[in-house]
Amino acid sequence: AVVSTQSTGCVKGMDASFSGLLSFIEGNAPRLLKSGDYTPEDLCFSLQETVFAMLVEITERAMAHSRSPQVLVVGGVGCNLRLQEMLSQMASQRGASVCATDDRYCIDNGAMIAHTGNLMFQHSMTTSIEDSWVTQRFRTDEVHIAWRS
Repeated sequence: AVVSTQSTGCVKGMDASFSGLLSFIEGNAPRLLKSGDYTPEDLCFSLQETVFAMLVEITERAMAHSRSPQVLVVGGVGCNLRLQEMLSQMASQRGASVCATDDRYCIDNGAMIAHTGNLMFQHSMTTSIEDSWVTQRFRTDEVHIAWRS
């Protein structure tokens, strides 16, 4: 059985808000499980399907805006075969393709972060420890990439 969690997640443009999804599951799980209508697997599957549907929607929008005929799936979540399947279905409907990288390249972004840091250093893009901070809502589309200018 699938639990409807659609009203707890939100996609606006290229942004997703996942706040509320986990709270919804945590707040309703005891009641849903006690009813006997749902299993823990049902709840996990429903959460996964909702989040992946949101990611696919954003990816499709990005493909439309960039006129890209391909999707490259990377990162830890890129190992998930269900996400790859959902992206493949969407891409197929658009006449596009999905390239899922080998799991060896999906689970640790440390090398990519180090490479980016090295590129930044080579282009004199440095930040002192005193001037550094963490931005939780960091927008990657607002980053100046000096080595591509």
